[in-house]
Amino acid sequence: MTARSKRLQDIYKKLDPAKVYSLSEAMELLKSNPAVKFDQSVEVALRLGVDPRKSDQNVRGTVALPHGTGRTMRIVALARGDKVQEALNAGADMAGNDDLIEKINSGWTDFDAVVATPDMMREVGKLGKVLGPRGLMPTPKAGTVTTDLAKAIAELKGGKIEFKLDRHGIVNNAVGKLSFAADKLVQNIQSLLTAVARAKPASAKGQYVRALYVSSTMGPGLKIELKDLDVV
Repeated sequence: MTARSKRLQDIYKKLDPAKVYSLSEAMELLKSNPAVKFDQSVEVALRLGVDPRKSDQNVRGTVALPHGTGRTMRIVALARGDKVQEALNAGADMAGNDDLIEKINSGWTDFDAVVATPDMMREVGKLGKVLGPRGLMPTPKAGTVTTDLAKAIAELKGGKIEFKLDRHGIVNNAVGKLSFAADKLVQNIQSLLTAVARAKPASAKGQYVRALYVSSTMGPGLKIELKDLDVV
């Protein structure tokens, strides 16, 4: 077993393994941990009371975080004609069609999101093996397949994120940076929780949100008290 670093030893000295934290307490504790050389992400893990093997219990959607993610989004747009320049004017880092698709198909994935016009989807479908495993495949439900590329790009740049259930019944998302004020992180998390609650499948029975944990990139996970949150 690998020994914990002195930094982690110091962090764990402050933790009570049996304690369940409020969101505000958890944010303050994460922010009080010894610093590292980069601005850590704050991450949320939600364990839901649904069966990911059943198609009618899929949980997926989008939410615009009120304070953004703190990330500089690198966006690729797949389009033809005037839509290529529209995407570039809106802030896409790269836009194009056949040549760009070939580049991605060769394994290039130095970007954070892909938007595409509907007429490109036959070609985009060929990128499933590259984009799918990385969660980068554009979809109409996520608003990333659209004729309004400018709006889609602006939303992504402004902090819109996609959430979805994994095969273990967990929703994992980064919701900001540790340098954010604690109250802004709490508001971002609450916005995600509200969106996940709205995405509750009609066939889900019993308690919907079973557990909530928050962590920083280089920090431990903290269990959050659910009774004061509007998630069931």
